[in-house]
Amino acid sequence: MQNLLFLLALIGGDAGLARPDVEFKIFQFPADKIPRIDGNPDDWSLVPESYTIGTDQLRETVVGLGDKRDPANLDVRVKVGWVRGQNHLYFLYEAQDDYWDFASDGLHNDIFEVVIDGDRSGGPLIRQMHPDQQLREKPETYYRFHGVHAQNYHIFTPAEGKDWAMVWGSQPWVKELPYANAASRYNFRPGESGKLVLEFFVTPFDHAPPDRARAVPTQLEEGQVIGMSWAILDYDDPHAEQYGGFWNLSHKTTMYGNASDLVAFRLMPIEQSLRRPVEADWSFQVLDREQRVVAFRDRSHGKITAWRWDFGDAQSSAERHPVHRYEKAGEFIVTLQVEGPEGRARRTKVWDVTLP
Repeated sequence: MQNLLFLLALIGGDAGLARPDVEFKIFQFPADKIPRIDGNPDDWSLVPESYTIGTDQLRETVVGLGDKRDPANLDVRVKVGWVRGQNHLYFLYEAQDDYWDFASDGLHNDIFEVVIDGDRSGGPLIRQMHPDQQLREKPETYYRFHGVHAQNYHIFTPAEGKDWAMVWGSQPWVKELPYANAASRYNFRPGESGKLVLEFFVTPFDHAPPDRARAVPTQLEEGQVIGMSWAILDYDDPHAEQYGGFWNLSHKTTMYGNASDLVAFRLMPIEQSLRRPVEADWSFQVLDREQRVVAFRDRSHGKITAWRWDFGDAQSSAERHPVHRYEKAGEFIVTLQVEGPEGRARRTKVWDVTLP
């Protein structure tokens, strides 16, 4: 048993994902700087360059296509963000292409294909890869399995006269508001060169069946690692049936249908440069409503050396995470004041703590 535990610790939390030697970062936007989905990249100017994932991280993995990765042909830059308290992933996709192909109504379109496995459940996510070969061609497999535990978005770059994306699965509703939205800016026509700026957000789901009422969104938390990858499908020949490039971040072609072939992305904390030196924050949980016992948890930021709780009933505490019993019912104004070498801050919540 000890050897097994040691092995699991050695493998780490990203076992089962492709490229175990790399981990990409997802930028945390402050709550007052959530990017607007309008195709204007100005909202992303506060994101450090270290979060940019460029063409150099992609590989051509389809045998027979030949490696045509060349910035003069197509050069891409991608940034990913999130906001604590939301279950959205935000994307900025900027691409310079020498030939944009988007005249067709179908899949013959330059595509940014994104696959997300929010809870890293892993394994096949399309019916054509179902472990039981007898189920691969059955219609019910599509509805019960395809895209349910991880989602595949074929995002059209750009989309004209059609939806911004094709969700490859039985849950097309995930590309609609309030679960997703997209906007782009460009000034080229089919067959021309130019730059595309695409902004969008999506909601990852641990369980996304055809019936959206039964869906379970991924709960995004700071420090969490999710599975994700993308591929660039580049069409440079309007008469060709197949794309001319499949450049993907996973370095495995099967990333499109197997969540175990995605790569690790970590939900990062807010950058220090975007925070005050000391910020007060806290949460609470009622442990026993009948006895009016409440557990308080400090969630402050900074170098904190002292805590002062005012529970709103003439009682106080200097503990960091106190448990308090209220003698009487009421609606309470609770304040936490924190202090450290770089300053002090306070956070009050009015009537959040209400007990019978």
